[in-house]
Amino acid sequence: MAQTDEMSAAPGSAPEPDPGTAPGRKAGPRRKGRRILLISSSVLLALVLAAAGTGFWLYRHLESNLSTVDIDKTLGEDRPAVLPTGAQDILVLGSDSRSGDNGDLAGGDVGGTARSDTAMVVHIPEGRTNATVVSIPRDTMVARPACTTAAGKQVAAAPRVMFNSIYTTAGPACVVKTVETMTGLRMNHYVEVDFAGFKELVDAMGGVEITTDVAIDDKYSGLHLPAGTHLLDGTQSLAFVRTRHGIGDGSDLGRIGLQQKFLLSVLSQLQRKGTLSSPTKAYGVADAATKALTTDTSLGSLTGLLDFAQSMKGLQPERMKTVMLPVVTDRIDHNRVVADETRAQQLWQALREDKPVPAAAG
Repeated sequence: MAQTDEMSAAPGSAPEPDPGTAPGRKAGPRRKGRRILLISSSVLLALVLAAAGTGFWLYRHLESNLSTVDIDKTLGEDRPAVLPTGAQDILVLGSDSRSGDNGDLAGGDVGGTARSDTAMVVHIPEGRTNATVVSIPRDTMVARPACTTAAGKQVAAAPRVMFNSIYTTAGPACVVKTVETMTGLRMNHYVEVDFAGFKELVDAMGGVEITTDVAIDDKYSGLHLPAGTHLLDGTQSLAFVRTRHGIGDGSDLGRIGLQQKFLLSVLSQLQRKGTLSSPTKAYGVADAATKALTTDTSLGSLTGLLDFAQSMKGLQPERMKTVMLPVVTDRIDHNRVVADETRAQQLWQALREDKPVPAAAG
């Protein structure tokens, strides 16, 4: 694919490194976990801790697995107001450093840098019985606001960058700030899941059942499935959520549909009677889930996760609406997309007002 550029960078500034995926390199929906949303992770933790006699050592071990990032401290007060309706908005990212445990995963080398190649805004209205999940394509060109990294480095605003470059350039807090600027929604929580953790989580669950209407044959992700129902292990699941060449028009937009299908399958399976009936299996799932997660500090403890899970207990997978940010082909680079602003603003306004997403915007 074409190189990512900042079309209006400050005079004399060096172009930022291209986090895009070159032709022949696996374009990666690393969304493993993101699809495995905080919601599913926290719900499964609630089930585990309730079912398996959690001794103090077990609690401490699971809590020590969690990583956190202080989004509120980094962003300060210059943010959208908390919605008066009591709705919750969660930004869910999947990170792909391809270093350490991630180095052996399918998809090629990305130079040891971290990227967020898929993002989901999860909007949960007051009452917590339904949700809208909005996927933002990784190749969307967006305006990045001025940001401060966790290390205190100042990153200048840029009017035109590829969405998945922001994580690499400025860190997760800047991704949150960009999404808040785009949507007018304050992100109450942040959840990140990495590739290796996603694989371990699926394997701990005993696999995930997926039904495909058409055959998938993608030499880049390594996934080869006939049409029908399949029980995918962790490695196959990674390939499934990363597949784009083997389905639809081969773009990132087709891959998002697979990711949303996978998300709903995971949530359904976690709530299915018997999935976590064995204390040993339940603990394995909780251990894998907590190792895979990075959250904002308010969720960075078992207590925080369990309190949130308790508030989500009425949410069922069939009441989750999955949509994609409305986009059109970028006129400057046809390998990229930009938001269809009229429809996108209808979508974000509906979420800000806790109203159903208009058909034209979804």
